[in-house]
Amino acid sequence: MVRKSATGRIGIADVAIKAGVSHATVSRVMNGNFTVDPDIAARVRAAAAELKYQPNPVGRSLALGKTDTIGIVVPDLANPTFQAILRGLSRAAAQDGYRVLIADSFEVSSEEAILAGEARRRCDGLVLCAPRMSDAELEEIAPSLHPLVLVNRTTATAGVPSLVVDYGQGVQDLAGHLFGLGHTRLAFLSGPAGSASNALRLQGLEAFKSAHPQVEVRMLDGGSDFDTGHGAVDAVLDSGATGILAFNDLVAMGLLSGLHERGVSVPEDISVTGFDDIPFARYTTPTLTTAAVPITELGEQAWQQLRALIRKESSDTPGGRYQPRLEVRASSGPAKN
Repeated sequence: MVRKSATGRIGIADVAIKAGVSHATVSRVMNGNFTVDPDIAARVRAAAAELKYQPNPVGRSLALGKTDTIGIVVPDLANPTFQAILRGLSRAAAQDGYRVLIADSFEVSSEEAILAGEARRRCDGLVLCAPRMSDAELEEIAPSLHPLVLVNRTTATAGVPSLVVDYGQGVQDLAGHLFGLGHTRLAFLSGPAGSASNALRLQGLEAFKSAHPQVEVRMLDGGSDFDTGHGAVDAVLDSGATGILAFNDLVAMGLLSGLHERGVSVPEDISVTGFDDIPFARYTTPTLTTAAVPITELGEQAWQQLRALIRKESSDTPGGRYQPRLEVRASSGPAKN
């Protein structure tokens, strides 16, 4: 007769008694160790099935030194861009039997290091996506988070792959598109102050201005969400710009909505562009001109890089740089004379 533990749960000792083997043998069989004699392993599995034994996942993780879980820290999970990265990461990791633990810092940079450390302690590896923390803080914390993969950020720490979108070139392509339509007064609705990708956009605009001295580019305070764009209508109209470069598609969509409420016609009165090409971008009214980023692919590649680190395998492509693709739609048109 098998006795249950004090908690009423069938344990490894019960299976060992039933199968007539040691605790260690049961543990090796349950953890997939193939060095156990096949006949003995079959006896252990039969005993476990008869007793309806369920291994304790926490104990199993401690024994194996792995959790089959990875973590991802994002600045704003409400943003469809980060949702798509997460989707690509989750699907790719699931094919290898891994689950994904998600931490959202809600654009509070001071929370990121804490969240990243907590997530890493619970997981086998970590993806840090577009962190808002300073360069100094990232350099300080990165070694303690290994295995680590960065998305849209880089570090000097050895062995940390970085997947980076060329936001600078993307915004230059958008500005060049508007210039080609006759727009010489542009305005940029900037992103969050701590955003590294916003800094890359600003660098790209500086390069564009140097190459096009006849074009005026106004810098306007912004953010990363719909409300930011909707609330920027007065600043945009006061700027006198005829072509607007929004930090991302969400900001551009908010601006489109606000302009429509004011009776401002897009693109007849003013042209608006976004960035990222989230799924909604092709369904706005008018449809949104933007720079398309392979968002889901970023998530998939992040898992490929992290898997190689976890397994201590070499990677043929340690990190990567992605070029946005200009998507011209109905929200941009010739400058109004």
